[in-house]
Amino acid sequence: MQMPTTQLLFDGAVSGLVIGLLAISIVLVHRSTRVINFAVANMGLIGSALFALFVVRWNVPYWVALPLSLLIGAAFGALVDLTVIRRLFSAPRVILLVATIGVAQLALTVVTALPDLDDHPSEHYPVPWGGAWSPASDLRITGAQLSALVTVPAVALLLGLFLSRTVLGRTVRASASNPELARLQGISPKAVSTAMWALAGLIGTLCLILISAQNRSLDQIATLGPTTLVRALAAAVIARMVSLWTAMLAGVLLGLLQSFVQFNWLDQPGLTDLVILLLVLAAVLVVSRGRDTGTSAFSFAPRTAPIPERLRDIWWVRHLERGPLLLLGLLAVVLPLLVHQPSRQLLYTIILCYAICAASVTILTGWAGQLSLGQMAFAGLGALTAAALNRGLRIPFGGSTLSLNALPFPLSVLLASLGTAALAALVGTGALRVRGLLLAVSTFAFGIAAEQYLYRRELFQDEGAHSASFPRTTAFGIDITSQRSYYYLVLVVLAVVLAVVARLRRSGIGRTTVGVRDNPATAAAYTVGTTRVKLRAFALAGGIAGLGGSLLAGTVQNVPYADRYFLSADSLALVSIVVIGGLGSVYGPVLGAIWVIGLPAIFPDNDLIPLLTSSLGLLILLLYFPGGLVQIGYAARDAFLRLADSRLGPAPTTAPRATAAKALTRTVPREPLPTGRPVLTTSDLRVRFGGLTAVDGVSLHVQPGEIVGLIGTNGAGKSTLMHAIGGFLAADGTVELAGQDITNASPATRARAGLGRTFQTATLFPELTVRQTVQIALEARGHTRLLRTALHLPHSFRHERAQRAAADDLIGFLGLGRYADAFIADLSTGTRRIVELAGLLALDARLLCLDEPTAGVAQRETEAFGPLIQEIRRELDAAMLVIEHDMPLIMGISDRVYCLETGRVIAEGAPGVVRDDPKVIASYLGTDERAISRSGSVPGPAANDNEAIGTPASP
Repeated sequence: MQMPTTQLLFDGAVSGLVIGLLAISIVLVHRSTRVINFAVANMGLIGSALFALFVVRWNVPYWVALPLSLLIGAAFGALVDLTVIRRLFSAPRVILLVATIGVAQLALTVVTALPDLDDHPSEHYPVPWGGAWSPASDLRITGAQLSALVTVPAVALLLGLFLSRTVLGRTVRASASNPELARLQGISPKAVSTAMWALAGLIGTLCLILISAQNRSLDQIATLGPTTLVRALAAAVIARMVSLWTAMLAGVLLGLLQSFVQFNWLDQPGLTDLVILLLVLAAVLVVSRGRDTGTSAFSFAPRTAPIPERLRDIWWVRHLERGPLLLLGLLAVVLPLLVHQPSRQLLYTIILCYAICAASVTILTGWAGQLSLGQMAFAGLGALTAAALNRGLRIPFGGSTLSLNALPFPLSVLLASLGTAALAALVGTGALRVRGLLLAVSTFAFGIAAEQYLYRRELFQDEGAHSASFPRTTAFGIDITSQRSYYYLVLVVLAVVLAVVARLRRSGIGRTTVGVRDNPATAAAYTVGTTRVKLRAFALAGGIAGLGGSLLAGTVQNVPYADRYFLSADSLALVSIVVIGGLGSVYGPVLGAIWVIGLPAIFPDNDLIPLLTSSLGLLILLLYFPGGLVQIGYAARDAFLRLADSRLGPAPTTAPRATAAKALTRTVPREPLPTGRPVLTTSDLRVRFGGLTAVDGVSLHVQPGEIVGLIGTNGAGKSTLMHAIGGFLAADGTVELAGQDITNASPATRARAGLGRTFQTATLFPELTVRQTVQIALEARGHTRLLRTALHLPHSFRHERAQRAAADDLIGFLGLGRYADAFIADLSTGTRRIVELAGLLALDARLLCLDEPTAGVAQRETEAFGPLIQEIRRELDAAMLVIEHDMPLIMGISDRVYCLETGRVIAEGAPGVVRDDPKVIASYLGTDERAISRSGSVPGPAANDNEAIGTPASP
């Protein structure tokens, strides 16, 4: 390896300066709105293209056209915020990221529609100064480079002064980190967002003008977006989406890296993109260890309202959802028999292949909440691998060659799918600790690297050709050479894929995936391994994408990896298919593929269809029909159900019955504890956040069957201590559960060892029902197996029936029967608290850690929690560690109490002893006796405990 020339290093540094400025724009938007702006480069396309038209076509003076174009770029950014971002301001950040993709595609559509831009291919892009300057014999500085050297540092310095010296600049970070607090201080987060998006539009326009001036070509303006964007995203991720100056430095280093790679490996085009991919994966892994980039509920997945109980025996109601699907399937079977043109049959097959690929996005984004912008790259690699296996491999290894004979068409497709599943899990590893956004950066960089480098490896290409043929012959003894026979093969594969995906969604596989998406902490507390679930989603999605890509290659009997199907733009189109069809819906990929791929081909002369199936259609659906086309079907279904329910007359009114309490049968055998050994012991437990010690040397123990209260002021470290006991925070010291050292165990491992946990917010899983939530907890008694469930084996159905029956028993025991099919997001805080207790019953834990179980609950309901908690202790034969601010409640149910102050234990003992301790009175209780005993003592379990257990709060 050699160092590049001075000229190449200088060229790389100048390009890197512009990339760094774009990365600063990404960081600014992320700091103000917590969204990664994938439109940052394309937002500058309109202004930069108009600038070229102003100067070249319309003869506007350069220094007049420049500020006018920058103003247009800023106005476009502000317009994007006011029309798209502001309407989706409270939406999940993943949805906002999808919206920025729609904005990027819309900007590209506008630029390609601009008149006269292609009429001057011989003209150069305008520059402020012509000629060149040579300060040294081996260095030549052009006017375009000089403008970048002057402009970029000046703009970066002005941005730094703006953020540090102005009121608006100082509010950017405050409004992003705590919008509610910002509003209390008179700061409008939406106004800050508008300002930042306008600034992003201005910076994007400036950067695209500088880049285009260096390229000097007018006809390449519309192609600058993706490669420019991936470098800017890499610099922003290296800067941890926080530091402006680190983003600038990273951009410069990436520019120098590109010069170094191109100088030493000129015969390896695209190698720079592969190196950038590796840097992004490493940076994402580092960032993901530091913080979460998205925590909002994924509420845009379409919901299905439960069927009223009295309608479930009507036959047409039971088959209402299957009817449209059967009609669509019948049409798919008959269509090739009615349409004989091979070109049309080819189109229909391509639609089916895209639907298969889109099913992978349904799993990864709709269920797991991880947005992938490189699924068609996995499809492309699957296609190339299948073609290579079908052709036979010759792999040079050392001094010899490894040979693999040609494999049959079906086996090639299967092995290629398994290979892409493993590759997808590897690429997604860096985003295991984050939710939603950083995987989009990783997969986008992967898509660019695949397009520019991986596809072009000799291993995938036919000898002496820059392509890969994939002829089809037979499959399972059936001739598939004709287009019609191959169509039916792909149709069968699609039906199998949809059946498997639907089965997985209704099983513990789908429930745990959605649960990890909505609330990974609670899922871990229910013994669900979040890492395992995410890796499973990545692998499933990658395998299905590879399957769809292999079948798509077989459709055209070639892998056109250089011009269509498997490019980064096709990955973005795949996201549009799923969003338009219905994010998270099993059948959304089919509807989306018909809409996006089929309609433009079926109606090529219709002027309206391209608009509805493009980025504009995506944005309209996001803004007004976030559930996609499936949402419209669900609305029609609900209307039919309401009509049927009204025709039956008013529902009979019956007085609610108290559910009779019964002993719950324990299905998980327990080993008895040695006599006298505590259930929980912590020794010298410490938790530090930088220089702050939140828990300082806490040692406590909980005996079998004991209820131990944990009291103290806000900020005393109670919840932090409970997080450390549960494994959700790193801590020094030791934690033992039932004599087993669990200090280094994960939260899921601790839950499997017998530690049950509730959380102060009682969020649970907003997009799941009460029954589904309890079923996730029941995974502790036996995890749902992926392969058995996917293959529809009888054992998987028995497991599902048993789990549903157990969930219904627990729901009935706590009087939650009428809420079984209600979504958690629609329940009151009090009812969610009782659902949490149902989850603890499902876990059958030895130790229950309850974090303020009455927070947000009315006083009357709070008084009912004492008997309920004691009843659950008896049913589970479990010990409890309870954080509670309601003094009568905690003193009435506790056997012992610990009081914390600034992370230390200041008192421990019987409730009365702790209550009368002078240090506790001075630290926490004060001297107002009315505040201490405002509701009297909490009674123990009475004869009417069943009523308390069976009457949860109203939703």
